Amino acid sequence: MEEKVAKVFMIILLNKTRILSGWIILLLVLAACEPNEYDDPVPYAPFPDIVLNLNLPENIGLKTVGATLTVGGGVRGIIVYCKQTNEYMAYERNCTYHPNEACATVNVDVSKLFLVDPCCGSTFDLATGAPTGGMAIRPLVQYRTTFDGLYLTITDERIN
Repeated sequence: MEEKVAKVFMIILLNKTRILSGWIILLLVLAACEPNEYDDPVPYAPFPDIVLNLNLPENIGLKTVGATLTVGGGVRGIIVYCKQTNEYMAYERNCTYHPNEACATVNVDVSKLFLVDPCCGSTFDLATGAPTGGMAIRPLVQYRTTFDGLYLTITDERIN
């Protein structure tokens, strides 16, 4: 009787070991398939504060909610977006998917509803900089902005 119990116990133990091994292999395969978001960081390019007088003709359009303006600075330039009255977002134009490639530059889509990298097809939300499609999994680099009612200042301080 003890011999039969020992055999049953061994069969149960062997089956549990096989099941556990299967789960471990499955988890390793799934982990290997996850994208590596740390392979290519967006380079850091310091720049002096950018100060925009929003009463000047070339900048006054930026007072309109939903308006965008592209300015120099950062690695490939900066897209400034008026999220709400007196609230501005400033995004690095360098796409976060393979940012060291020559064509990894984000533009405002012709619809003016989102940002797009025509090279890799990644799209980004204008309000948050978060990826919404394509290959990119990281948000665009966002720079600190301050607005005093007349001057919009963009610093090279990354806030994400």
